[in-house]
Amino acid sequence: MNPVSSLGPLRPSPLVEQATSHLRAQITEGHWSVGTKIPGETTLAKTLGVGRSTVREAVRTLATLGLLQSRQGAGVFVIADHEAEEWPVRLRRAAVADVYEVRMLIEVQAARLAAGRRTDEDLVVLDAALTARRTAGAGADGAFVDADIALHRAVVTAAHNPVLTDLFGEFAPALRQALIDLVELLGLRREDPHHGDAAHQALITAVVAGDAESAARAAQAELEQTLAHLRKA
Repeated sequence: MNPVSSLGPLRPSPLVEQATSHLRAQITEGHWSVGTKIPGETTLAKTLGVGRSTVREAVRTLATLGLLQSRQGAGVFVIADHEAEEWPVRLRRAAVADVYEVRMLIEVQAARLAAGRRTDEDLVVLDAALTARRTAGAGADGAFVDADIALHRAVVTAAHNPVLTDLFGEFAPALRQALIDLVELLGLRREDPHHGDAAHQALITAVVAGDAESAARAAQAELEQTLAHLRKA
């Protein structure tokens, strides 16, 4: 089979996305098997009707996805016939307790940083988040978990580290339903609708006071308690 026989000229713009899609199809549909050296930039550019820079960018994208690998002096080779799972997908597939362990590492450091970096605006948000969590205690488990996550997000945001903020944003969706299930399964709010209020108060108090080590300890203690419940569930 001609390795580029199933390719054809592309429509104008967005050319990189189209080129990436066409080259990905060559791999995932078996036209280029694992171990195959793909045609060179010039050949692909001519076949697809685009510039070499467009082909180069498409190849770079597919390399990032784990499908292609450039070998200096040898060319570009197919190294997988399916894409590696994106990070959010991997999180959903991971054991919740494993994800929670990593979340704990993130939040303990975030609490420590937040205590030293929180602004006056952050203090207002943190106070509102704690109040909202308490108010949510009178409602359904889903609303309570959402308010709990919002409080933790406020602490992470107060650390003023965009990488930590983004990481927390990736973990939160993976944990939400699991935490709702955990609350319902173990009946954590049956006797105490405001489950964990004292621990969260201690965390916010330490951050507001600017006590970095107390904030870190409070976050560690609160998250370890939930992790213990997760492991038993």
